[in-house]
Amino acid sequence: MQRTIARIIAAVACVVLGALIQRYYDARHLRGSPTLTASALPNRVSDTQSVRLAGTDFQQEPLWAYGFETPPAPGDTAIPQALPTRSLRPNEDSVEQTMPRHVAGSTATFSLVDIRDLQTVADWFPNDHPPMPSIVAHGSVALGKAARACGSCHLPTGRGRPENAPVSGLPVAYFERQIRDFRSGKRRSADPRKPNTNTMIMLARGMTDEELAAAATYFGSIAWTPWVRVVETDMVPRTRISGNLFLPLEQSKTVPIAGRIIEMPEDPEQSEKYRNAHSGFVAYVPVGSIARGKELVTTGRASGAGNDGSQPKTTPCTTCHGPDLLGAADVPPIAGRSPSYLVRQLWDMKQGTRDGDLAQLMKPVVASLTGEDLVAVAAYVSSRAPRSPATPANKIDQGRRR
Repeated sequence: MQRTIARIIAAVACVVLGALIQRYYDARHLRGSPTLTASALPNRVSDTQSVRLAGTDFQQEPLWAYGFETPPAPGDTAIPQALPTRSLRPNEDSVEQTMPRHVAGSTATFSLVDIRDLQTVADWFPNDHPPMPSIVAHGSVALGKAARACGSCHLPTGRGRPENAPVSGLPVAYFERQIRDFRSGKRRSADPRKPNTNTMIMLARGMTDEELAAAATYFGSIAWTPWVRVVETDMVPRTRISGNLFLPLEQSKTVPIAGRIIEMPEDPEQSEKYRNAHSGFVAYVPVGSIARGKELVTTGRASGAGNDGSQPKTTPCTTCHGPDLLGAADVPPIAGRSPSYLVRQLWDMKQGTRDGDLAQLMKPVVASLTGEDLVAVAAYVSSRAPRSPATPANKIDQGRRR
């Protein structure tokens, strides 16, 4: 009973502290903050992250979470992402690129040119969400040819993908704070090679406060519907990495998982070629990681790897994110979201590249967590989504050892 009361008090204290810090932050940083014009943007996307933070531990980096296989070499920076275009790709047949395409369950028709057009979202299922504001459907007006629609990467439903962020169902205040952190330089990637972080910084600096409010309100109004199927296994399929995303080369599992989380599309063609917002992802996690993660998330303790689990190793995630991990006030919900994304954020906080005012509360939480701990936490948190009959991919598989 005493332990339960203590947890309740800690949870309330966390929410109150978060609200107070948010008010302080808003008072100092948000009111009257200037909006950058297109002329004030960097000439190259990579200019926004050309300096690596001193002390970043690249040897311990969870490379798989960032979509890399080897640590960055000295001086490595991100290759800027190409600007949006409707031009035909010269290495592909023009008829194939312009012919009408369809996906199951949708009455919409788009060509590959339409689907690849990052300034107009190919929305296969418009009834899944409210009408998209212009910033979500087409991008920021001020950015001109460099604009990208929010829905082109995060999808019209805001579910996102492993290489970016799941943004639907987030508190509006939290969403707005993250964009402002991108603007100010308080949020960037611990791996300097990750290109879409630089793109996000550019987009954040280009959008107006009105566009930001519209995007935050839109995505915040969409209930989170998980679409990551978590599978415990010792072996995973062979993969290749494209755009910081793992893509399967085969169906059979022939490669040791080796302590990683390997998240990939259930159907690569539907996910990559058609950007089908009904085609989800599977996350392979090490056997036993879900149970170990539950221990860390709910009690802060961790057994194994020389730790008997008798002493707390960290603050339980449930203290601030709630017993169901669905957040409270402006504390974000984390249940059922991409484990790759979750680990990137925890590592960025640990390395100091995610350095917003409220991120300071997370730094002591992640300070003592090892790579194995991060995998376990993400495996458990991502598997905790309520099952939805509308999303067949949303289920938890305890995969057999192979």
